[in-house]
Amino acid sequence: MKKLFPSLAVAGAFVAGTNMVSAKVAAVALLVQDAAPEAERGFTQILKEQFIQGGAGFMGIVLLCLILGLAVAIERIIYLNMASTNTAKLKQQVEDALASGGVEAAKEVCRNTKGPVASIYYQGLDRAGESVESAEKAVVAYGGVQMGQLEKNVSWLSLFIAIAPMLGFMGTVIGMIQAFQKIAAVGNLSASLIAGDIQVALLTTVFGLITAIILQIFYNYIIAKIDSIVNDMEDSSITLIDMLVDHKK
Repeated sequence: MKKLFPSLAVAGAFVAGTNMVSAKVAAVALLVQDAAPEAERGFTQILKEQFIQGGAGFMGIVLLCLILGLAVAIERIIYLNMASTNTAKLKQQVEDALASGGVEAAKEVCRNTKGPVASIYYQGLDRAGESVESAEKAVVAYGGVQMGQLEKNVSWLSLFIAIAPMLGFMGTVIGMIQAFQKIAAVGNLSASLIAGDIQVALLTTVFGLITAIILQIFYNYIIAKIDSIVNDMEDSSITLIDMLVDHKK
């Protein structure tokens, strides 16, 4: 009997411990099951729900700014990438063509090359028969035209960057006004009474700022790309004039 009681105690403790572990495992499983729908919703679903909660009025306008801004940004990026030229290679080809076939051969090289740098080379070579000064004036004038083409529609992108957060702030102000109107009508401050209006107000600001941040990244990339192409155009203009002066000798 003395040996029986310790054995029963150990067996009871083991069973109790097993039951406790099983209970903890079941509790963890329930928590995982509750959290699964949240995880399965994903970022896109949550973003969509928050957008709908923000209200169709201002949120729709902010979304329109984002869509139009992205359309302008993508169009400019494609145009600028197509306008980019290997200036070192083009310079060497034009120089070799001038040495071997003269101005007409160099113009043919420029005609077969895309981009504003090649167009500037062509305009300068086209006036090379008159004088170097005429070629220089043509290069400067046509360079200004090409800069205008590179910067086309960029002002619209900056407009959308400015409008999006302003619309968000306007939605915030309107939401706060509605919240205070409810407080004034009821006569007491209740969190549940104004929570919806405050949530709408904050969501419009958040989405307006997100839109502005996204478009600002594209804007900075486009400006950097334009600056790079303009620098290539200026360097190429100087190089072309030097080549024409050497060719005239």
